[in-house]
Amino acid sequence: MKKIIFAVFISLIVVLSGCGDDSKEDVKDTVWASIEEKGEIVVGTAGTLYPASYYPEGSDELTGYDVEVAREIAKRLGVDIKFEEMAFDSMLTALQSGRVDMIQASPREASREQFAFSEPIKYSFATMIVRSDDLSGIQTLEDLAGKKAGGANTTVYSDIARKFGAEVVTYGNVTNDAYLRDVHNGRTDVVINDYYLQSLAIQAFPEFNITLHPDLRFHPTTNNVALDKDATVLLEKINDIIAEMKEDGTLTEISAEFFGGLDVSKEPEEEVIEIEGIE
Repeated sequence: MKKIIFAVFISLIVVLSGCGDDSKEDVKDTVWASIEEKGEIVVGTAGTLYPASYYPEGSDELTGYDVEVAREIAKRLGVDIKFEEMAFDSMLTALQSGRVDMIQASPREASREQFAFSEPIKYSFATMIVRSDDLSGIQTLEDLAGKKAGGANTTVYSDIARKFGAEVVTYGNVTNDAYLRDVHNGRTDVVINDYYLQSLAIQAFPEFNITLHPDLRFHPTTNNVALDKDATVLLEKINDIIAEMKEDGTLTEISAEFFGGLDVSKEPEEEVIEIEGIE
């Protein structure tokens, strides 16, 4: 009899311990609990970056690849979505403070320690916009020394510019034309950024004396959903949704709409230069 009672007692401990673990998991992810309670997820986005997050001319409806991917994620989560527009340099701070629940960004070692990142929603690499007539005097990455590079202060692209000796000229949450016009008029020499974004942005300003550098492709990157470090339940849900969106072709369809038929949800086939010391 004692053995039976002891066995039952042990079984109860195991069952109760299991229940306790589930409860801890539910309590731990207060981000998802809050989203579920409100029925709304708040997403930080630029609103000024074509074709990722922008307003089409004559429209007050925010759209773009990042925006529509976020909308689809919210839809599959079963919640409404609200966008908060802000400069890139403010996004991680807004995420950390709880002002927003989610942003889309490239993971870096320092940010990985503070935030959780999903599986990639976009693959790309960096290139540079230079003046058409002389490539701004840049033939190699080493030629960035002494040049002026337009960009946000905390991006990996500005880190690349600094690594090779360029002076970074920083901007607030401005539209693409401000960056591109400054290369055109000589206020800056170069803009280093995402290949797909720059290749489309440059097409919108044929009057500018600017071009994509024909030879330099470097620093492979991914764009991921970034969350609070403790948003474990939400991260698992979003990773499942991203896998579904890749499997059913939704990411490919959204990409084709905003990137001229190209599929940014798959890794590029081009040879891309790795830069030592840059995450």
